[in-house]
Amino acid sequence: MVQARIMSIGTYVPGRVVTNEDMMKIVETTDEWIRTMTGIRERHFCSDGEACSDLAYKAGLVALERASVAPEDVECIVLGTASGDMAFPSTACLTQAKLGAKNAMAFDVSAGCAGFICGLSVASNFIRAGQYKTVLVIGSEALSKFMDFEDRTTCVLFGDGAGAAVVQASDDSEQSRILCTHLKSDGSYGDSLKLPAGGSRNPASMETVKKRMHYIHMDGQTTFKMAIRCMADASNYVLKEEGMTVDQMKLLFPHQANWRIIEALVKRLHATMDKIIPSIQKYGNTSAASIPLSIDDALRAGMLQKGDLILLTAFGAGYAWGASIVRW
Repeated sequence: MVQARIMSIGTYVPGRVVTNEDMMKIVETTDEWIRTMTGIRERHFCSDGEACSDLAYKAGLVALERASVAPEDVECIVLGTASGDMAFPSTACLTQAKLGAKNAMAFDVSAGCAGFICGLSVASNFIRAGQYKTVLVIGSEALSKFMDFEDRTTCVLFGDGAGAAVVQASDDSEQSRILCTHLKSDGSYGDSLKLPAGGSRNPASMETVKKRMHYIHMDGQTTFKMAIRCMADASNYVLKEEGMTVDQMKLLFPHQANWRIIEALVKRLHATMDKIIPSIQKYGNTSAASIPLSIDDALRAGMLQKGDLILLTAFGAGYAWGASIVRW
C-alpha cells in the first residue's frame, strides 16, 4: 500500500529579532510579565516589504534542497496560513511562482495555527489515493502585520516565520510515514479568535480602520482553556487509533502558543516535559509555522532520528484543531 512519508523539513525566520525589552518600548508591559505568562523572550518580525509568501518561499526552498527534489517535480503545494499576502490569489500560488514549481497545483488551507497539520493530512490523503507522489506542505505566517500594538494582551504573543515539509509516496509500509491524522473544528467559537475586517462581512472602510478591526482579536481565556482540552482530545484519539501510548512517543510537538498551555497539555496526557523541544522562547507564537520550526530544532539538536515515533498536535482559529502520529 502506498504511504506518505516526510522526506525533509525546511524553515525560515526573518532577520529582525524583537525582544521583550523592545516590546516594552512599544506597549505597557514588562519582560517578567511576558516570560511568566507565555514563556516568550523574543520573536522575529518581517522587515518592511517582506510578506508571507517570501517566508514560505525561503522555507520551501530549504525543504526541497534537503530532500533533493527539484521545484518542477513538485506536484502540489498546500500552504497553511492566517496571514497571507492578500485575499487572492492564494499565497500558495505566489509561493509556487517564486519557487518555479510550474507543474504543481497550489492552494491555501485556512485553519489558523492548525494549518500545518491540516496540510499534512491533505498531502497524506492525496498521496495514499494515488493522485500525487510529491507534495510540498508549508506553514507560513507574517502575523506582525496584523497585530494591534495598542493591545498588550495580543501583540506580545506572535512572531513571523515559516516551515515546510516535502511529503512523498513510499511503497514500503515499514518505512517512516505519516501513520494517522485526526482533524476537528467547532465554528461556534469563531468570535473567540478572529481578524474581523477585510472580508465580505466587514469590507475595508474608514470605520473599520478607526475601530481597529483589521487586527487580531482574541478571547484569551477561552482560547487558553479550549486549546488544552482540544489538543489533548485529538492526541488521545490518534494514540487510541494506532493502539499506542504517549510513552511510546520519542517527542511531542504541540503548537507552541503559550508555555503554560504546553505544560497543562503534557500533564493532561500523563507525559513528561522531556518530550518537548522548547521553541516559543525564541520564536513566539508563529501559528501554522510553529510545529515545523520545532521539528527542525529537534533535528538540528540530534534529538530526532529515523524510526522515532512523534506526536504532533495544534489548535487555532475556527476553532480548528488536530493531531498526527508520524514515524520519522
